[in-house]
Amino acid sequence: MLGLSFAAFTALHVAISLAGIGAGLVALGAMLADRWLGGWTALFLACTFLTSASGYLFPASAVTPAHVVGAVSIVALAVAAFALYARQLEGRWRTAYILAAVAALYLNSFVGLVQTFQKQPALVELAPTQTEASFLLAQVVVLSVFLWIGLLLLRRFPRSALSRP
Repeated sequence: MLGLSFAAFTALHVAISLAGIGAGLVALGAMLADRWLGGWTALFLACTFLTSASGYLFPASAVTPAHVVGAVSIVALAVAAFALYARQLEGRWRTAYILAAVAALYLNSFVGLVQTFQKQPALVELAPTQTEASFLLAQVVVLSVFLWIGLLLLRRFPRSALSRP
């Protein structure tokens, strides 16, 4: 994969994913504080896209749930990038950007949580099939946090701050 060993490619994929999550948290956190960080936002969008796109390079014999999540994430990122860069967040594009950006960050975090439950021994023991209450509770908590962030951004983030990307 891209001339890298499987282990090296996996490490690169995870590093890009974590960078996307980190940059997304910084960008959305700044928005919650009524600030706009264009560089962090661009890093978030780029890393999250690279994470989703590079996921398709892993070997698979059929379409998996990860492929579906990746496709949804890429669509959300396309909407966010279009709303931000082509439409300058004017009118309803502000709402479209917030919803798409929060969705993309959530999906990246969702996959990260799933992978953590699959790879960390203590969590594997706690939820070996990922149908256990502990895993479902973790998913509900993560989803709830992102829904709450999205609602706060829709209500509180000033339109004037978003109009200066």
